[in-house]
Amino acid sequence: MSEITRSDQRTNFFNLLQRRSERSAFNSDRVISGRDLTSILEAARWAPTAHNMQNFEVVIVDDPRILDTIGRVHSTTTHEFIVENYRQLSFSEDELIRKGVGILANSFPPEWLNPDGDFHETDDMEHGFLDSTMRSCPLVIIVLYDPRRRAPGSTGDFLGIISLGCVMENMWLAANALGIGVQIMSVFSEKSTEDELRGILGVPPELRIAYALRLGYPIEAERPHLRVRRGVGSFAHRNQYGAHYEPDVTD
Repeated sequence: MSEITRSDQRTNFFNLLQRRSERSAFNSDRVISGRDLTSILEAARWAPTAHNMQNFEVVIVDDPRILDTIGRVHSTTTHEFIVENYRQLSFSEDELIRKGVGILANSFPPEWLNPDGDFHETDDMEHGFLDSTMRSCPLVIIVLYDPRRRAPGSTGDFLGIISLGCVMENMWLAANALGIGVQIMSVFSEKSTEDELRGILGVPPELRIAYALRLGYPIEAERPHLRVRRGVGSFAHRNQYGAHYEPDVTD
């Protein structure tokens, strides 16, 4: 392998470190070009999927009227989400660094930070999340799948779900390489939200929404924030579980 090829591969790998979730407002007047959109869709097209099922469809929404309608769809936050989300939180940067996983609690509204709050498990907290998130968004890609199509012999269609994740990652990395901000919108698959979106977008009853990608050009420069990951030696095991891998940084 030539040194040029090795260098290019190493550079491409470290481009992965530039991937981030863009939660800031987008410039609604700056559209994503057809060429860039096609590049993102080509990345989805070539994503690895189990048995080459290609178990996805996408709906591209760039009509401002439809985006506005989607923005008025209300989403809900369940008590189950509050409890499970709480387990992933750190309440200081030191705690987050020590854990190496999860996110800071200040990313969420105060009412989400008490799993024993004064609401019952059956009570959903309705909020205008989609409106605030979609207001400045020039384009959304909604990924659909057919739960009747399954990877053979895959319990719970685990391999099919992995495939949808590969599609997500390919589009995300392609968009980031083009300087386009991305935020994954898992709320689109929440049952009541999905039901409303189904009517707006004409999604057939046999298809489900997996997630959506909110795309655009951020108005503000990226704000520095703490990013943590476990070290390679903490999750990689060599030959036997528990025999932790020692990273080799030599050439």
